[in-house]
Amino acid sequence: MPESRVELVHRSPWELLVATILSAQCTDQRVNQVTPALFKRYKTASELAGATLPELESIIRSTGFFKSKARNLVHCGHAVSTRFGGRVPDRMEDLVTLPGVGRKTANVLLGQAFGRPAIVVDTHVKRVANRLKLTVSDDPAQIEADLQGLLPSSRWTGFSQRLLLHGRYVCMARKPLCSRCPIYDDCDAKEKSAR
Repeated sequence: MPESRVELVHRSPWELLVATILSAQCTDQRVNQVTPALFKRYKTASELAGATLPELESIIRSTGFFKSKARNLVHCGHAVSTRFGGRVPDRMEDLVTLPGVGRKTANVLLGQAFGRPAIVVDTHVKRVANRLKLTVSDDPAQIEADLQGLLPSSRWTGFSQRLLLHGRYVCMARKPLCSRCPIYDDCDAKEKSAR
């Protein structure tokens, strides 16, 4: 996978932040269907901070958990516009203070929007890292630390994004496509899937 960019369509760190918050328990494809109308209606953090919940909920409804996501987006817009002058912060310590933002979302922003070394641990990365015995943990923070220890920081972002995409399209949870897997010969999990 030579291209290791995030699949959420965005034109700015703000748009990536919003799209990543919406992507919780939702596919990137669905988020990409919703965000054009959302970004047309609310172009800035301060505009989103002033959104009415019913209108915002109607725009993002198909992403699931739309009530809590709408609240988080309004509060996040307010925090970015008032505490950070309308600019998405570029430090982990600041990002995780935003409503709806945890380490996963913060790492997406750090790696993809700001070019900082970051390891995103989502369900796909967790599964693939365990199948490849790169970690034995189920805790995202521990998985992040384990993966950081394997590579120089300059490779963290691309590596974790490749693990994510590999898990999304090849090494899937229920029916991994082992016949299409470029690292099948090095995979310990193949013995389990062959049974």
